[in-house]
Amino acid sequence: MPAKPSNKSQNRAKSTPDTGSKPWLKGRAVKAKPEKRTVPVASGSRQEEVKVYGENACLELYKNRAESIIRLYVNAQMAPRFASLMKYLAEHKKAYHLVEDAELEKVAASQHHGGIVLLVKRKPIASLASYLAKKSLNRDCLLALDGVGNPHNLGAIVRTCAHFGVTGIIMRDPQLLYSGAALRTAEGGGEYIAGLGCDDMPLALRLCKEAGYQLITTSSHKGQSLYHSDLPAKAVIVFGEEMFGVSTAVAQTADVSLQIPGTGKVESLNVSVAASLILGEWYRQHSAQ
Repeated sequence: MPAKPSNKSQNRAKSTPDTGSKPWLKGRAVKAKPEKRTVPVASGSRQEEVKVYGENACLELYKNRAESIIRLYVNAQMAPRFASLMKYLAEHKKAYHLVEDAELEKVAASQHHGGIVLLVKRKPIASLASYLAKKSLNRDCLLALDGVGNPHNLGAIVRTCAHFGVTGIIMRDPQLLYSGAALRTAEGGGEYIAGLGCDDMPLALRLCKEAGYQLITTSSHKGQSLYHSDLPAKAVIVFGEEMFGVSTAVAQTADVSLQIPGTGKVESLNVSVAASLILGEWYRQHSAQ
């Protein structure tokens, strides 16, 4: 009697779907549950692999850094839209898995996966010093986030930054910009934004000032009107967390304090909304220069 194949060999077996009517299934399609993996950890106990989900986030990642993709999980409805990605993975001997939505929810740890999840190598974090050394421009805008950590706010801010040409965000923990939830909310904008790490926000802002940037903060109760201000061409716009705003140490370094005019019927705007309004005004004033 022939020996029964081991579980290990069964797990390695590829599925053989009917590719005649679905040519996008050709390649290394594997209809199986994702295996448990031991994820390598870098110094500081940071995982080197992350999950990215949502159609636009995954498309932009594939467009900009396909080589970082490790594995794809996709449902049958989304698979035709990612035919070129599956072909790329097959050519580079990387598997993709055709799975049901319930399995995608487990892989993404989110109900908002959008029918696709990518396992990718984490985007490297740049240093503020290296960014400033390369940016010898007369016009540039950076954001500095002092205590902002909500992934949906971060994703919305990243999306706005990409739209208005901001290429760097200074944070104590810039990896928060690249969480699955933040990247999904950013709708692909995360591929165009550099997370700039700093351990000391006042020191980081001082380095920016020495490089020719002026610092802008916001206030709900004081400061000059956004719409009656000449915003500097080289600016770092600093936002704090919603409850308390920027820290006192950071506020003391500001060159300009802005107020966004309104009815006063609410205490303040969501930080991502405030960022959109200020960045939009900065872009309006300087986009033609």
